[in-house]
Amino acid sequence: MKKSLVIVESPAKARTLGRILGSEYTVKASLGHVRDLPTSRMGVDVNDRVTPEYLVPFDRQELVAEVRKMAREAPATFLATDPDREGEAISWHLARAAEVPSERLRRVVFHEITRDAVLHAFESPRGIDMDLVNAQQARRILDRLVGYNLSPLISKKLRWRGLSAGRVQSVALRLVVEREAEIEAFRPQEYWSIEAALRRTEEKAAKGKVGVFVAALAGIVGRKGRLTVASGDEAGGITSDLDGATWSVGEVKKRPTKHRPAPPFITSTLQQEAWRKLRYGAKRTMSVAQQLYEGVSLGQGGPEGLITYMRTDSTNVAASAVQEARAYIREAYGPQYVPAQPRTHRTRAKAAQEAHEAIRPTSAMREPGKIKRHLTAEQHRLYELVWRRFVASQMPDALGESTSVQVHAASARSDTVYRFQASGSVVTFPGFRRLYQESTDAPDGDKAEPTLPPLSVGDGLDCLGMDSAQHFTQPPPRYSEASLVGALEEKGVGRPSTYAAIVSTVQQRGYVKREKGRLHPLPLGRVVNDLLTQYFASVVDLDFTAQMEDQLDEIARGQRDWQVVLRGFYEPFASNLDDAKERIPTTSIQTGEECDVCGRPMVLKRNRWGRSFLSCSGYPECRNARDLDAPAEPTPASDTSTDEQCDVCGQPMVLKRNRWGNTFLSCSAYPTCRNARPLQPKVPGVCPECGSGLTERRARKGRRNVFYGCANYPTCRFTVNQRPLAEPCPECGGLLVQKGKKDARCVVCVYEGPQTREVSVADAAA
Repeated sequence: MKKSLVIVESPAKARTLGRILGSEYTVKASLGHVRDLPTSRMGVDVNDRVTPEYLVPFDRQELVAEVRKMAREAPATFLATDPDREGEAISWHLARAAEVPSERLRRVVFHEITRDAVLHAFESPRGIDMDLVNAQQARRILDRLVGYNLSPLISKKLRWRGLSAGRVQSVALRLVVEREAEIEAFRPQEYWSIEAALRRTEEKAAKGKVGVFVAALAGIVGRKGRLTVASGDEAGGITSDLDGATWSVGEVKKRPTKHRPAPPFITSTLQQEAWRKLRYGAKRTMSVAQQLYEGVSLGQGGPEGLITYMRTDSTNVAASAVQEARAYIREAYGPQYVPAQPRTHRTRAKAAQEAHEAIRPTSAMREPGKIKRHLTAEQHRLYELVWRRFVASQMPDALGESTSVQVHAASARSDTVYRFQASGSVVTFPGFRRLYQESTDAPDGDKAEPTLPPLSVGDGLDCLGMDSAQHFTQPPPRYSEASLVGALEEKGVGRPSTYAAIVSTVQQRGYVKREKGRLHPLPLGRVVNDLLTQYFASVVDLDFTAQMEDQLDEIARGQRDWQVVLRGFYEPFASNLDDAKERIPTTSIQTGEECDVCGRPMVLKRNRWGRSFLSCSGYPECRNARDLDAPAEPTPASDTSTDEQCDVCGQPMVLKRNRWGNTFLSCSAYPTCRNARPLQPKVPGVCPECGSGLTERRARKGRRNVFYGCANYPTCRFTVNQRPLAEPCPECGGLLVQKGKKDARCVVCVYEGPQTREVSVADAAA
């Protein structure tokens, strides 16, 4: 009997499905799309109807021919690509390219790669959903129309090859640039805080910090509003006025608190929480999640999918998974941690695909600790995050009691009664927080409130000390990859399958760089954004882009015709494009900086190797240039002399700087003598042979091979591979160098030849 053919995207998914389906099926991986628009031209005809031109890439032709042959012989061909628009389109393209007979074509969809889910899907196949395919086609063609028209235009007008603009990436770039503009326009305001450490008078005999709590100045009794302390002098005046004050409890308020568990992950929240807790970027998060979804071998049983599909915007969960989670909670934590009714969570994303499920473990009984040995470190950490979030989402609320206390401080020097405030909370029932607590982007968002001692109105208090501190208001924080994804989701821009690609693209194009986890716009990104917002405002408009996403969703639901949507977009866009070609002037990329030699504007340029640098716009009259990341430094009017001599002709060496701003040593007799060498950084220590300084150098072969040598080379040829240290040997005065081990250092002794021996750090410091 001939085997049925199953097509999936990846080899890992193919292996997992092959184990589940058995020998009656042949599982083949398509390795993604097998047909797409051409890369060398637009590939879209927009005359009467919008007609895309699809081609099979050269590296996919052999695979398509093989699938075509297998599909002709197989009794049935099952297309088991991912359960989203992209997966539906991959199936459709594959069926068209491989000419799969329609009567033997089956489309199967499952949201988790487990035996039950896969077998159930194969028992109830369907046809290809053309509404989903058309929605994906419309998105692909929209992006092509924007990118292939705008990219060459802005490249030409800015005289910069390879620039790109996209329907969604340009919106993300705009968010980053506008946030940077807010930060630059922000003017910090000074303010001071005053805090007092207090304890009930009755507990005066207590030792240590028993019963001590901290209250912050909030206002003045009898006056409305909060008291703002704007300067250090004002803060000093208040603390002086409070010297010898009478302290007492003026008001105590208690209220019960209740906190609901967070819903299971969707794509955007997974990317945000993975950044907050694990410091995984969006691309890394989705890569690891893909591995967990496609299957990981857990021993002799073979690979098995550990989480459900990770590109989703729905918080729905299958009833069977909820019941399994409740059973696990009852067994692990007791019946008091199982709510009377299963919990449901409302989806916050606009136009969420409710037929999908949230991201959850395929089995709540599969605890992270039990399978840790089968996973890589990053797989285990992400799986544990998904597992904890899902199980906690079915646990009861966390209950507590919040206490707010107002403290009155009556000044002994004036009639002023100052109002201080303290707050605290106690947990009466941990609920879901016994397993999981969601993080926030706020600096102190994860810190729990302190616990206050028992206090009653009228209690006398002793002030154990006061402290005033200077603060400044802070600008809005720069976006991280995760918070940018959150902003895109909130504004309805992009969809789960596009978030990681969006934040990666703006960085790969050289528009944005990530520094210490935050996204900073680069000069190139600023200029491109300014041009797009000035001449193509509708393309980078947040509301317009969100409306286009809504229309794509309506196409997927069969409520709109994709041709009508494309024509409605392209006609005004083409008119705007023709107008912009005439209006946009051809110019260099301005950076906003001035040349430190002649005062003319600095412009962004790129050398033959693709490296960006800043150059004076007065070139070639002014040849001042520097590296893009190098700080602006005054360029000397003439060459700067050094104490070094040319090792060819003996003339003094001078400092010079090349067109990219890199400083080097050159013979002062140039062009008669063309000897030059890189400026070698000086390092601590002295040469044990001649007493000269030491410099860092690099071997000619293998540019990463760093070594250290005498600055008097070639007269003195002393070298050492380990980094020298400033302190001399405590026994012989020789040279100490850092050894590979962190807990030991070694000595190079010139008196006995190049020998080494270990010396402890403590001995060296002594």
